[in-house]
Amino acid sequence: MKTAQRETKLQTTQGKHRPIPLGPRFLRAFQFASKMHTGQARKASTIPYIAHLMGVASLVLEAGGDEDLAIAALLHDVVEDCGGAPVLAEIRKQFGNRVAKVVEGCTDSDTYPKPPWRKRKEKYLQHLKHADADTRLVSAADKLNNVRSILSDYRQIGEFVWERFNGRRVGTLWYYRALNDEFLRDPPNRVSRDFDLAVRELELLADSASVAGQST
Repeated sequence: MKTAQRETKLQTTQGKHRPIPLGPRFLRAFQFASKMHTGQARKASTIPYIAHLMGVASLVLEAGGDEDLAIAALLHDVVEDCGGAPVLAEIRKQFGNRVAKVVEGCTDSDTYPKPPWRKRKEKYLQHLKHADADTRLVSAADKLNNVRSILSDYRQIGEFVWERFNGRRVGTLWYYRALNDEFLRDPPNRVSRDFDLAVRELELLADSASVAGQST
């Protein structure tokens, strides 16, 4: 009797946790992103850039995002890195207005050459203050994936990691702290909590390295 009750309870619980449906649009978005980013790699590595996009999409889905937001995660850098406004128009045509709006909201520049780094980042931080929840979730997932990569590389090569960033040490730490403060204005979610932890860990590592350098 107890076994039957447990099985019934398990079946009921499983029925409440059905996976978010991902259909042909998601596959087309993956293929689109993979094609557009062909030949691109993560900073100072041989890791194909699509790995970052898959990581961001995974974080969005794990946080409860739907197919549109997972697609936007896959495409969030394609306007900035692969062609600007014409590419955004193509995204809108193929994947709809909601996806295009999030991709646009995650883009800090769609022109080449890009404006100066600090100016772009300050402008993006101001933009985030008024961005909708969809954009803020995908943006936070993007930044979480990025800061986790920085942490991993920092543990391996230390202070040399800052050389690969336009903002170098001071600017990069400022930017991630400012992003964290902004995302913490929202009700906490899986992504924002993990981002907060990752930024704090990066700051601790950087502070420890600074103290060690001053004592030598």
